Amino acid sequence: MKFRPCIDLHQGKVKQIVGGTLTDTAEGLIENFVAEHDAAHYAELFKRDGLTGGHIIMLGPGNEAAALQGLRAYPGGLQVGGGIRPENAEQYLEAGASHVIVTSYIFSDGELDPKRLDAMVAAVGRERLVIDLSCRFKDGNYYVVTDRWQRFTSCIVGRKTLEELAGYCDEFLIHGVDVEGKRQGVQEDLVRLLGEWAPIPVTYAGGARSLEDLELVKRLGRGKVDLTIGSALDIFGGSLPYRSVLAWQASQ
Repeated sequence: MKFRPCIDLHQGKVKQIVGGTLTDTAEGLIENFVAEHDAAHYAELFKRDGLTGGHIIMLGPGNEAAALQGLRAYPGGLQVGGGIRPENAEQYLEAGASHVIVTSYIFSDGELDPKRLDAMVAAVGRERLVIDLSCRFKDGNYYVVTDRWQRFTSCIVGRKTLEELAGYCDEFLIHGVDVEGKRQGVQEDLVRLLGEWAPIPVTYAGGARSLEDLELVKRLGRGKVDLTIGSALDIFGGSLPYRSVLAWQASQ
């Protein structure tokens, strides 16, 4: 189990936002942090500190140039997601992405689309694909959400889904959207579910706020679930020292 860094891009800038407030318009958007530095600055920081497996997420249009800049600053060290499709994936891999992350493209009208999934795998290969199953809780289950995390699909994050999709990708990335950016703690039941049922590596993101959360995810996730921390870090305007997280990582 390890800490995975992130670079979230919105309107071309590095930001930390409350995930559930992201829509097609700026209305209602809650921003926790807007950086003075660009994506390359953070990519170079993570490269210097030897952090691997992190991700750049493009939250809506207008972030492509910033994402490519970040990838070029840390070749092979970061994944990239947000609007990834078979026809544009190669440019990000060529720019230095270790993997591309896909969500909305492989769903059609709220249903998982096998043809689109096959097309994505054919374009980049299973070993360079991460499937994002970011989800929200409804009616007793966690449902995958698409389209800026606003649209519920019929896909439940559970044993069957994880086992079936594991054959198509190298890893899963799963944001707990209901707590994303709120710094109120992780969704423990979701982390526990992932630790029990995910047959391949999985990274959980959402709500982490302390070193204790790293230990909690390590325990609930049975050492198999990695953790992303964003808004809580002092490098993104929070109070959790980034250096303390690095020290925790080194202790592992």
